[in-house]
Amino acid sequence: MAIEITARTREWLKKKGGVATVRLSTRHGCCGGSADIAVAEARTPDEPGSYKRLELDDVTLYIDPTLVDQGLKVDIEGFLGLRYLMVEGVSPTRSKE
Repeated sequence: MAIEITARTREWLKKKGGVATVRLSTRHGCCGGSADIAVAEARTPDEPGSYKRLELDDVTLYIDPTLVDQGLKVDIEGFLGLRYLMVEGVSPTRSKE
């Protein structure tokens, strides 16, 4: 499978519209370096045609093509009703190609 979404995350996403995007986001370091970090958002991407679309248990997932088949896992974290998506399993140094 291209990506794993935990059961609790699928249920949370269904309440938020049933759509998520997994993409790379560049983070800049204090000394001039940078790294691409995989991030997940509960929304449709601005350019859906640039992503691979997957249907997983009533959840539509848009995933950056460079992240397909990387063994990623999407989960939720947070407390007191403040939840956010997180991605595990990809090197922060993977470059956009």
